[in-house]
Amino acid sequence: MNSDNSSSLSKTTKAILKEHGITLNKNLGQNYLIDRNKRDQIISFGNLTKKDIVLEIGPGIGTLTIELAKRAKKVIAIEQDSNICQILEERLKNENIDNVELINDDALNVEFPKFNKIIANLPYQISSPITFKFLNYDFQLAILMYQKEFASRMNGKVGTKDYSRLSAMLYFKCDVETLTNVSAESFIPKPKVDSSVVKLTPKISELTQINEDDFKIYSKYVQALFQHRNKKVKNALIDSRHIITDLDKKEIKNKLNSINQKKIEEYLSKRITTITPEEILYLSLKLNSILQE
Repeated sequence: MNSDNSSSLSKTTKAILKEHGITLNKNLGQNYLIDRNKRDQIISFGNLTKKDIVLEIGPGIGTLTIELAKRAKKVIAIEQDSNICQILEERLKNENIDNVELINDDALNVEFPKFNKIIANLPYQISSPITFKFLNYDFQLAILMYQKEFASRMNGKVGTKDYSRLSAMLYFKCDVETLTNVSAESFIPKPKVDSSVVKLTPKISELTQINEDDFKIYSKYVQALFQHRNKKVKNALIDSRHIITDLDKKEIKNKLNSINQKKIEEYLSKRITTITPEEILYLSLKLNSILQE
């Protein structure tokens, strides 16, 4: 971080922001990477070729974007802040870069154009919803920057404090690998926590085993359960019944209490932190049929 290269990226970033009178808003997740070595490392993790179409969420003034565009066939950059978007557009013109599709919109609301890789320093306040949105698209790999604690929860193991809705959702979709950590000192404005760069690689074989309809059912049950992660499965499903059924409290209680299948009864009595994704999948598909009877 103390190298001349990193120092120059920091100076360049600050100069561009000052020139345009931009004050970054930490509440919008506007923490810009100013460590050139980390930037180059992040890009190298993507193994880019001239065949790749890269999706970038929250490009800012183009710290990653410009270098991605030099290596990829195309970059689709989605930036919500219109002022920042104009700065990036100007920088791309000055650099004679014409293979970036710049979209001034909210990444959570826009339909993504076709892409095969994702590389982004994500705005941290949308980390969870944008990650869930990525799961609706086919891609080869994603290299993503998250808050360190969030990254830990992405790969949380059953029975640990990091086991969460996030790790349960990712379990059937992606392999999750933490590639490197990034100090808070590597950003302006400096965030309160360190970050991690995570690689997501879709699990093609598991996707063929779980069809999309089944995964939608599983997703609802995961959401219902982890809203009450310290409870037992049965109680959590009753308390979050509106997510999985139209039955009222008395009706769902009667349905669950009348089940006479040993495996289902066993899973219903488990603590949420100890039930595995495979068990949640089994339970959700069985209960989805039972609760509709």
